[in-house]
Amino acid sequence: MTIKSPLLSRPAAVEGAGADAGVAAHYGEPLREQRALAAGAAVVDLSSRGVVTVSGPDRLSWLNTLSSQQLTGLAPGQSTELLLLSVQGRIEFDARVVDDGETTWLIVEAAEAAPLAEWLTRMKFMLRVEVADVSADWAVLGSTRRIPEWTQLLVWEDPWPHVGAGGYSYAVVGEDAHPGLERPWFEYLVPAAELAATVGERALAGTMAAEALRVAAWRPRWGAETDDKTIPHELDLLRTAVHLAKGCYKGQETIARVHNLGHPPRRLVFLQLDGSQHTLPAVGSEVRVGDRKVGTVTSVAQHYEMGPVALAVIKRSAAPDEDLTVVDGDEIYAAAQEPIVAPDAGQVVGRQTGFLRGPR
Repeated sequence: MTIKSPLLSRPAAVEGAGADAGVAAHYGEPLREQRALAAGAAVVDLSSRGVVTVSGPDRLSWLNTLSSQQLTGLAPGQSTELLLLSVQGRIEFDARVVDDGETTWLIVEAAEAAPLAEWLTRMKFMLRVEVADVSADWAVLGSTRRIPEWTQLLVWEDPWPHVGAGGYSYAVVGEDAHPGLERPWFEYLVPAAELAATVGERALAGTMAAEALRVAAWRPRWGAETDDKTIPHELDLLRTAVHLAKGCYKGQETIARVHNLGHPPRRLVFLQLDGSQHTLPAVGSEVRVGDRKVGTVTSVAQHYEMGPVALAVIKRSAAPDEDLTVVDGDEIYAAAQEPIVAPDAGQVVGRQTGFLRGPR
């Protein structure tokens, strides 16, 4: 059952849908809210997120053996990201990770929390760990800056787009040119009962604002950019969520094989959409080259500077300079492609310029 945030009682709040049900999509002025969020002048209610805790002296070494990330030695307050994969290397769970010295906190999408807690509990064996789904007791607030008044709160800092230790970039641009640098991101853990009091009189932005900034930063989201076939290489997740030199874990063989070949079957792209129709295509719309379907739109947003933008996952065989269209029923949208993941590892592709990014 979806838990409704108390912040939905704020004036003009309109509830989100899907993964963002239970929190506000916006508070009446989505683009103004987005500008404020980007400037660090607003926070976003993410209490629809799931929160799973792992406590006990074996927690980090245990999670290290299960996941794609190197977690032994993770310092209190240090943030990272981990993936739990199938034997075939497909993404099953994607968790934001921060440890407080006694407990490891995993911030996940709402749909991941209960299945993740159940799966981890089954994997405990005789180890000294305790797993709990505490989503009902803890809320999450997002911001593009560290908030000085919230120093008492545990905070996860998104490592994106920096390439972590043992990581690897599949992006077509170097780290210093990555648009993700324009979106620092912090997620604060707040006791659910104290959510409204913690926000106080701070300006609020809805999830539409957070999503637009995420799309512009090329940041993939579990349940949006992922499906039951997704491997990390396709979304450039080796940069933040995979340690290529760590010990054995489920799915590692696929990670190594695809990385050595340099040919993920699909690739993430950023689309700048023709805004002349004054509508947005639906998530799930087909991406085509001519009459041939080459992929699917995974996230769509109205950016406060660039206008309509999207992320899509397309076939690696689709050339980076192809003219793409997005087809949603009878509506057809021209789409300028900015490759994110290079068709071949190590290949650098110039960023496309069809609909130019506006000034920052």
